[in-house]
Amino acid sequence: MTRSGITLAGCSLLAAALLALTGCSSSGDTPGTGHQPAQGTTAPQAGEADLPFDVRPLLAPKKKYFGVAREGAPNSMAPIDEYRTMVGKQPNLIEYYAAFGDGFDAKGVRNAWNAGALTVMSWEPFDAPLADIADGKSDAYLKKYAASVQKLNLPVAISFADEMNGQWEKWGTKYATPDDYVRAWRHIHNLFIEAGAANAIWVWSPNIINPVKSVDVEKYYPGDAYVDWVGMVGYFTLPEDNAFDSVFGPTIEKIRSFSKKPILILETAAEPGQRRREDIHQLYTGVKDDDGIIGFVWFDYRKRGDWRLSASPLALAEFKKLAADGQFGFDVREP
Repeated sequence: MTRSGITLAGCSLLAAALLALTGCSSSGDTPGTGHQPAQGTTAPQAGEADLPFDVRPLLAPKKKYFGVAREGAPNSMAPIDEYRTMVGKQPNLIEYYAAFGDGFDAKGVRNAWNAGALTVMSWEPFDAPLADIADGKSDAYLKKYAASVQKLNLPVAISFADEMNGQWEKWGTKYATPDDYVRAWRHIHNLFIEAGAANAIWVWSPNIINPVKSVDVEKYYPGDAYVDWVGMVGYFTLPEDNAFDSVFGPTIEKIRSFSKKPILILETAAEPGQRRREDIHQLYTGVKDDDGIIGFVWFDYRKRGDWRLSASPLALAEFKKLAADGQFGFDVREP
């Protein structure tokens, strides 16, 4: 759903410092090692300001991410404060949407972190063809952006050009080939590694395959070396079977045929109506019962439908009751 618009020889000193976390990459598009989950604290300790933030404890946490996307957040935390009051729990994953070409919202990432939440950015290349990105035509912008992420040195999850397996996005199947997509993703990833931005968590996020069964989503996968989480975008809609396994099961099965990376439901909600309470129950139960799913993000917007929880008082009450489960939510500063 559209919202808004290495070879070791030659590693720099900074890249060498990153080796334990991510490996090095050359100026070309050769694979890095990717983040590997680890235990321990995430923040650099006193006297270690030059070390990159260790995101590994955030990749496969013991509890589930309890996320939301709301207009204006996290640049302003007022929408999150309102949501916390409404659902009875502080979200620890806050998604926002940014056009490719926008500057990095360091303030928003910092706001979220100070509230115990991780930021995930859906980065949408409306006006930049994927082939051009892959060929380096946006490198000046990307290098500046990566430098800003590295300078902040707080974790931020990045979902670039999600729903790429759908025809409705300007970077989707009508406008780009799988090769264009993979080359663009790998190129962006490697520029971040070269900039020392090891604090980025890479989230590859197709739409659920149910409405696009003819598209082989595996062809769009950049490879495990370039991905930390697999995201899914999928909604509970009235005309469809609302069982969790019906909505998300086929996509999970397909993903598991080529990757074992942790899965995040990057964007979801349930269409208002009599079935909404049951849809919410299905969501919570499905996420809780699958150890490979690390959480979900509720799309609390009015966009081509009213997906806001406040639109359905009975469904909101069900959501609030289920959110009280201690398995959902944790302070990301102490994973």
